[in-house]
Amino acid sequence: MVAEAIDVSLEESRSALAGGGLDIDAAEKLVENVIGTYGLPFAVATNFRINGADVLIPMVIEEPSVVAASSKAALMVREGGGFSVEVDDPRMIGQIQVFVDDRDNARRGILDAAPRLMELAARTDETLVEIGGGPTEIEVREVRGDGNGDGFLVVHLVVDVRDAMGANTVNTMSEAVSPLLEEITGGRIGLRILSNLADRRRVKVSADIPAAALAIDGFSDDAVLDGIVSASRFAELDPYRAATHNKGVMNGTDAVILATGNDWRAVEAGAHAFAARDGTYRPLCVWRRSDGGALSGFLDMPMAVGMVGGATRLHPAARLAIRIIGSSGVSGLAAAAGVAGMANNLAALRALATEGIQRGHMRLHSRSRMLER
Repeated sequence: MVAEAIDVSLEESRSALAGGGLDIDAAEKLVENVIGTYGLPFAVATNFRINGADVLIPMVIEEPSVVAASSKAALMVREGGGFSVEVDDPRMIGQIQVFVDDRDNARRGILDAAPRLMELAARTDETLVEIGGGPTEIEVREVRGDGNGDGFLVVHLVVDVRDAMGANTVNTMSEAVSPLLEEITGGRIGLRILSNLADRRRVKVSADIPAAALAIDGFSDDAVLDGIVSASRFAELDPYRAATHNKGVMNGTDAVILATGNDWRAVEAGAHAFAARDGTYRPLCVWRRSDGGALSGFLDMPMAVGMVGGATRLHPAARLAIRIIGSSGVSGLAAAAGVAGMANNLAALRALATEGIQRGHMRLHSRSRMLER
């Protein structure tokens, strides 16, 4: 069924997934000191409707119930018309640390020289510029330190990286502009590296679910809806709960990131930093009762993903995963990862608010134990 949906032959699909989708030769091109490969289940979550289009979502994960829960939640969301998603342009931030005594003058000098700095950065990747990407902005921030002379300036080089995750491109550009920054400021350059707090590159997902679609035996529709909203408020008020709430989001999101050969550690780091951006750790996804009596959800999180380079290029299963999602480019990949996170969060809160998280979870664990015998 999946092969037919994405117009790929069954033989090609099987070949891409054989042996975990990665042989020793390919593995040695990805990392060092390879002694073997390590397989994880490659699954497909169903029932997703994103911006009016049906989408299959590939997931690589070892935890029972995540794929089934996401598919079930996606079916509930379909009852309200599906997921609505907005994806920011793929802009990443390179940070250049500048140690200088007169920070006010240095800041003015840097901003005056912004066109020169961006032109210099653009010359390091003319192909990226040709396809519509490249440096877009220079910002300067001051980090004051603790008053013992350890403050400094941070220059943010904002880069549109198009279909790439962008780490290598942004790091190269950050290093390229550093000598000119040193000349402009008369200061000393410290670190030059991409930030994984990709808050210029966010995915925003919303959904409205009729109360009747939340039905579960033994609980009224309103009781389920109110339980989900109450659980969401718990996460908004308590960082201990918010951590587990967001883990549920990342169960879905990380599974998509891993399936497509992207850097799930970078996405995790950005998500959790964003969740704590105002000094208190908060949920990435919140739920409310709408004026019309439906359940309304909203997810907002950084999503630094790419479709070129690294494992997305070398791993046959990652290439297949990207084909499964469809042809909507890197924004489609970001959307898929975002809706998978929201769906798994919804499923987890619905279970917590009713029968408890363990019932379905442990049923699948029991099945795993039986298969071991």
